Amino acid sequence: MRIQAASHRQIRRVEARERSRRASVILTVFGISAGLVLVGGIGMGLLTLVEYYKEPEAVFEAVPKKQIKIPPKTPEHKMNVAKHEASRPKPTFTQKLMSTKPSEFALPDLPQVNLDQMLPLDPSELVTDQVSSLMGTSGMGNGMGNSLLGSGGSGTGMSFMGIDSEGSRIMLIFDVSASVVNKAEKIGVPFSKIRDETSKLIEGLPLNARFGLIQFIRDYKPFKDELVVATSGNKKLAQQWIEDSWSDSGSRLAAPFVDVSPNGIEVVLKFAFSLEPDVIFLISDASFQRSPDNLTVPHEDIDKLLKELQEKSGVMGGVKFNFIGFGMKDEDLATMKKIVRRNGGKIKQIE
Repeated sequence: MRIQAASHRQIRRVEARERSRRASVILTVFGISAGLVLVGGIGMGLLTLVEYYKEPEAVFEAVPKKQIKIPPKTPEHKMNVAKHEASRPKPTFTQKLMSTKPSEFALPDLPQVNLDQMLPLDPSELVTDQVSSLMGTSGMGNGMGNSLLGSGGSGTGMSFMGIDSEGSRIMLIFDVSASVVNKAEKIGVPFSKIRDETSKLIEGLPLNARFGLIQFIRDYKPFKDELVVATSGNKKLAQQWIEDSWSDSGSRLAAPFVDVSPNGIEVVLKFAFSLEPDVIFLISDASFQRSPDNLTVPHEDIDKLLKELQEKSGVMGGVKFNFIGFGMKDEDLATMKKIVRRNGGKIKQIE
């Protein structure tokens, strides 16, 4: 029994020592872990402080190149520049090389410069304002004269069929229906005379002008689909068109012509205004018909249409609308006077 009791005590002491050893190991491990955590925390804190107070490294970055956008020059600016260039005096060479005593060598002759190559090939390429400044307002003079059917003009003025007007974009519209042709013939002013006066007007236009021609009965026939510059070449083309395509028989226009439905004066005016003239001469008897209804166009419709076209034209002061009438009725003359007056033009009754 004593031996068993001693064995039990010894076992308990061994177990106690084992528990004590385990506890000490656990405490040691915990202490070491806590120490490592503490040391790591202190290290991280020191590293954070160092990073905070450390000067940042220099960083080199490429700055994007600034793009400077220059707005495009407007046509008005180009015109002003051209006008300014034209107003400047042309260079002159007044100073010459001179020798006060004979020399052992001679200066070579100046090279021959072909001035034709310095000018535009086509006069229509010239800026109209520049040409106007070179020619002046009296460039054409008064060589054409003015009469009842006279024509002439300078830079901006002209006279046609006894109506004086101003403008640089001229549109001539001729009603060549049978009624107008017959009335003109009866009055003593045949369309052959009007054709000749039209040719004189075109021939007298300055280079800074543009012009167009339209003949119509109900369909219409234009000289060109645009107003052309009054160059010598375009004047010759217009004279040839008048010679070959002019219609004064009062019958259907010779091909080619514009055939639309409905047709008549309203379609003609819309086309004429689309070419952006600043002055219009219309020759007629103030009695207009249209197809396919074969009815007379009321003057109220013409007045309303002109108002709409004037608002869309963009011409300062409006397009000058002049009217030359043959054998007009009193009521037609009265209404046309009002229409012409509202559109800044003049009216003339050929009697």
